[in-house]
Amino acid sequence: MKSLEKFMRKLEPTHESKWAKFHPVWDALYTFAFTPGETTKKGSHIRDGIDLKRTMFMVIVALIPCLIFGIINTGHWHYYALGETGKFDFTHMMGAKALYGAIKVLPIVIVSYGVGLGVEFIFCIKNQHAIQEGFLVSGMLIPLIVPADIPLWMVAVATVFAVVLGKEVFGGTGMNIVNIALTARAFLFFGYPTMMSGDKIWMSGVSEMEVLPEGISGATQLGQLATFNGPAEDWAYQGGLSAFESAWPLWESFVGIIPGSIGETSVIAILIGAGLLLYTGIGSWKIMVSFVLGGLAVGYLTQLGSVTPYMDLDPINHLVIGGFMFGAVFMITDPVTAAQTSTGKYIYGFLGGALSITIRVFNGAYPEGVMMAILFMNVMAPMIDHYVIQANVKRRLKRLKTA
Repeated sequence: MKSLEKFMRKLEPTHESKWAKFHPVWDALYTFAFTPGETTKKGSHIRDGIDLKRTMFMVIVALIPCLIFGIINTGHWHYYALGETGKFDFTHMMGAKALYGAIKVLPIVIVSYGVGLGVEFIFCIKNQHAIQEGFLVSGMLIPLIVPADIPLWMVAVATVFAVVLGKEVFGGTGMNIVNIALTARAFLFFGYPTMMSGDKIWMSGVSEMEVLPEGISGATQLGQLATFNGPAEDWAYQGGLSAFESAWPLWESFVGIIPGSIGETSVIAILIGAGLLLYTGIGSWKIMVSFVLGGLAVGYLTQLGSVTPYMDLDPINHLVIGGFMFGAVFMITDPVTAAQTSTGKYIYGFLGGALSITIRVFNGAYPEGVMMAILFMNVMAPMIDHYVIQANVKRRLKRLKTA
């Protein structure tokens, strides 16, 4: 390692070198592999021995279980659509499923990182500042929240849009007001709705079939619920909630053997990542827990009515289908766009979870809700912090007057 570090040092562009403008690129590669050789002498407060690159890398490690499961799940539903495996026979043909999933998913990851980091390098070279680490996580999140059948060029266009208009125009990492990965997904959702909300795109290869096998639609669970979002008698005629729950058992939904975005289906994989983030102190348990409680609260309240099938759905089921848990752990906890005050984190998370289920239940045209809820709460986070701080100021002023 010492020899590699010396070699990297020799490659460092000097101010006199014709390659001087590429120093930000060298600095990013060097500080990612080695601890920076400079020491801050004054004007700072040392908080921890881990720097931002290591923090971001730890989040990527937390996302790996979701990526691995998503790869295998992509292959599973492909071979299920072909009729070569059972609906819940997840371990059958494991090798073939993993290989097919890797062929479909890894190119999306490569395009996301290649395009996103390319844009970052261009801006850093142009502005002559150090390359920021924020996209290390966003580059992994973007592939995990899209369907496996999405064209690579759409991933590239969405990534450029998210990095340039979602972050760089605001000043770069730490200055953006909305989550970068969700900005990319929102761009895809509104720009190419059939590739983000169509039935067939959730099972890789199904969209290419002229005739689907009997009983296969390619729709997600939420998509299937949306088709029954009519009069209560129509819902009952189709077999009611019991038919849906028998088709999609709660345990299978918890494990993640369901169609959906690449990394959002397995609650087990998500919870493994959550445990790592909480253990290392990177993730905020206040936001995660309050987000889940907000979703449960609205879920139980909507059961008081029976206008749509969403209202009848068990609130626990709401948590394990769609992207709710992935949003709770990896999206709404983004430290840049989330609330910063301690009390504000509870409010921010609770309202985010409540709004997610509210949109899911009452908006038949958009059966998910998590993406829009988190983006909305990103915008509201500064206001929440403002009122929390003002409340603290008023409370302290009252104590001062009575002292």
